[in-house]
This record gives sequence, structure tokens and C-alpha cells, in this order.
Amino acid sequence: MPTPFINTPAPLAELAQGWAGREWLAIDTEFVRVDTYNAKLCLIQVGDGRSSVCVDPLAIRELQPLLAVLAQPQTTKVLHSASQDYEIFVQLTGAAPAPLFDTQIAATLLGYGDQIGYAGLIEKLCGVTLDKSLSRTDWSRRPLSEAELAYAAADVQYLAQIYPRLREELVQAGRLAWLEEDCARLCDPERYRTAPEDAWQRLKGLARLSARDQQVAAALTAWRETEAQARNRPRKWILEDDPIYRMAERKPQTLAQLEALQVLQPKTLQRHGERLLALVTQGLAAPAEVLATDDQLEPEQKARLKALQAKLTDIAAALKLPATFIAPRADMQALLLQGEKAKVPLLQGWRRQVAGEELLKL
Repeated sequence: MPTPFINTPAPLAELAQGWAGREWLAIDTEFVRVDTYNAKLCLIQVGDGRSSVCVDPLAIRELQPLLAVLAQPQTTKVLHSASQDYEIFVQLTGAAPAPLFDTQIAATLLGYGDQIGYAGLIEKLCGVTLDKSLSRTDWSRRPLSEAELAYAAADVQYLAQIYPRLREELVQAGRLAWLEEDCARLCDPERYRTAPEDAWQRLKGLARLSARDQQVAAALTAWRETEAQARNRPRKWILEDDPIYRMAERKPQTLAQLEALQVLQPKTLQRHGERLLALVTQGLAAPAEVLATDDQLEPEQKARLKALQAKLTDIAAALKLPATFIAPRADMQALLLQGEKAKVPLLQGWRRQVAGEELLKL
């Protein structure tokens, strides 16, 4: 039978009333992000174990009935690899729907695969090979075909099937609390926001610059982030990374010097040249504090890190978990350099209990 496609407010309000107070709902989204800073939400799929529907947010501007249901703390939201979906919900409401059950995290905790894709998990658990031929659909296009709607709805249909099984297996393994802890971390809305003053952290290779040059690059990057957010355009449309590095290194003081760098489009130079020069001056006036380091380790530190990673590998093998799921290399290096003061998941909650304490001792 045809997939229900909800594109008017009244049916959505009626469905939301029926979903209110449910123990759980399976959720997925489809979006595009080509010429915008924020993802453009094109479809929301909802499944309750009985039926699956597709909601059209391009036609229904008032999504409050559905968003109110997702905000209910008594309703667990079941998603697979929820981060991108939650970024959209934070854009819409300022909050991330909680509580969350992320089936990708559940699958890792149960040994089905580290960061396993949705199709792979469904094949393992349900013996069904999902047709991925429509994965590159332009979800902003209307009308969507019945095949496309059925493809989208299948995501929440199978989520609804595997959720009870995964949850029960986690209970039996004594790891449900581990999942809840990791999912609670994903429900922090600050994960999905980039403050302009922190945008320098996205620059690759910033550590090769001097402290003074880093401050200039940070000022330029903060401006780029502010512009991108305000205009809802991709960062690179505002300013590529390479001009930021060149301006930070050369520190032009006049429009002629800036133009001579030959890193800006004429339109960008004309429209923003004076502002960019002011930002260079601003960066030069800031305290010359190092923002990024290459964290090159001394031979003795490398040996200690290797010993720590070997121990983590043993712990992970005993738990039948990927070592990087417990702690990626960056967290292990932070532990090595900062010890108890390292602000990493490895020293929090279940990870600290099963590995962090032992690694601290080592």
C-alpha cells in the first residue's frame, strides 16, 4: 500500500496526538546541504511499530505538533547514527530530543560492528538487503515518487523492528546504561553549535603557524563563521581556508598589499577587503597565545603511549569492543599528556570504570 505522505497541518496534528505519550518512536530525516550553512530539512520519517509515515516539512511550516512529541521525556527517540539528524533538530528548536536510543551505538556495544551502517545492520539482524539505489535522491524535489517515499519510510520501519531486540540484548549484556550514557552525551545541544570564537578549531594545519599568526587566523575564521551563519551559506563560499592562512602569514596592512596576495576573488576584495584588513589588525593586537600545537611526542612519551594503547587493546578485547570506541588515539594522547585533568570520555562514566582507572594507574 502507498506510503502515507503528510503535507498538510491537520493530518500531522492528528498523528501527533496519537503519538503523544508513546514509549518510543523511530525517527529519521532526509536533508540536503549544497548551498547553505544549515542543512535543509526535506523529510521527516516517523514509525511507531505499527505504521510508518513521511512528513513534508517543506509544505508544513508549522511542525510544532510533531516537535512537541519529540520533546516528551517519556518517549525514547530511536535513530541510527543520530548526530546529523540532531543537528537539524537543534536548528529547529534549540534542543536535542531526549532520551535517545542510537542503534549504531547499540550495535557497537553488542559486537555487531564498529560504526556499522544502517543497511549493514538491517542485513545482519533481519536478513533483508535494503535497496540503496535511491540514496542519492534530491529530497528537496517535489513531487517525490512512491518508490522514493517507500525507500525513506523503510528506514523507520526496520528501526522499529530492531529496537526491541537491541534493547533487550543490551539489558542481558548489562550494557544498557552504557548506551544511555553515550546517548545522553549526543543530546547536548552544544555539540551541534559552532561559536564563531571557536571556529579556528576547524582549521587543519593551524599548528604550523606562529602564535601571532594563529591569532590572526582565528580572527579571520570567527568573521567567516559569523558571515556564514548570518547568510546561511557554506563557509567556503565566504572565504576558503587558503586565503586565511596566507593573510595570517603575510599580514597585509593595505588593500594594495591584500590584493597582491592574489588569494581573493575581486568581488570578495571589493566587498570585504577593508573588513579583512581590520581583522588582521585585530589579530595582531591580541595576546600572542598558542591556540593549536602539533603535539609531537618525545621518544619516551611515544613509548608510554604505545604501552597505554597496548593495555587498552587488551581491555577492549576482553570486552569484545573496538579499542577506538572506548578511546580514540587523540583521547589516549590527552590522557598521556594531561592525566586526570584530561577532559575526555575515557575518564567519565562506564569508560572510566572499565578502562580509564586502569590506564591512569599505568
